[in-house]
Amino acid sequence: MVSAPERIADGIGLPEGPVWCDDGTLVVTAVAEGALYRIWPGEGRKAKIADTAGGPNAAAPADDGGFVVTQNGGIDFGQVPLPPEEIRFPPPERPSGFVPGGLQRVAADGTVTRLLSDMQASNDLVVGPDGTIYFTDPPRFPVPPGARLARVMARAPDGNVRLIADDLVYVNGIVREPDGNLVVTEGDGLMRIGLDGCREWICEDASGSDHTDGMALDRDGRIYMAGVLGHGVRVMEDGGQVDFLPLPGKGVSTNCCFGGPDDRWLFVTEGWPGTVWVWHDLPTPGLPLFKWPAPRE
Repeated sequence: MVSAPERIADGIGLPEGPVWCDDGTLVVTAVAEGALYRIWPGEGRKAKIADTAGGPNAAAPADDGGFVVTQNGGIDFGQVPLPPEEIRFPPPERPSGFVPGGLQRVAADGTVTRLLSDMQASNDLVVGPDGTIYFTDPPRFPVPPGARLARVMARAPDGNVRLIADDLVYVNGIVREPDGNLVVTEGDGLMRIGLDGCREWICEDASGSDHTDGMALDRDGRIYMAGVLGHGVRVMEDGGQVDFLPLPGKGVSTNCCFGGPDDRWLFVTEGWPGTVWVWHDLPTPGLPLFKWPAPRE
């Protein structure tokens, strides 16, 4: 049985996109602050390491110690259904403003540059073994009723951008399976998408009354899904739920990742009330991630 989760950080304006780093720290995005934070698990310490403006949604490690970040452009929270007052995060110190959706590069020293603009509200990403960045690109809120504007995109190391799949309702989280296929949250379900755009449902309703956000994979292929309303992490296998890891109190889970010295720690971000948690003893290690090959100057 997995032990109780430990809270390792709070007071972050809508944390998302957790990334385990080689130096034993965790980096998360702060969507409502337009920033990235580094967290030292076990020390009760965090520090802002970059200002991205807009709404940095997810991050992946780069091989130079930096990160590649999906930028949703910034969220007008007046247009988004919010959770009850008692679990909302405090307002950020400053508004992050609005910027074009797309991809950003955050260097190890915190310098932020643009990789890709002219996207909608780029949400989550994963890097392939050749350095290709695969990312979800849903529309900005509020989404028109009945619209099928969401898509899955790819940016090659040479900068070439191509469409993988479109005509989707609302793609959010994304992971890459060892065989190269992508798994995304689409609407209320889980969908597998090949790099040729071929698609199949893993489960058309993976959430029930919940809404699934970010995901992670373990080495046996199980999918760990941060569930917004369920306040915890669902564990899925063969299209069905096999376990649920609850978080204490009230909150809204946004994303999760594996890490720790043995890759058996599971971190989860809570957008509301702005906390980050970790379980230290998952039975199966997480699937290793590929690093983005940052261009050398």
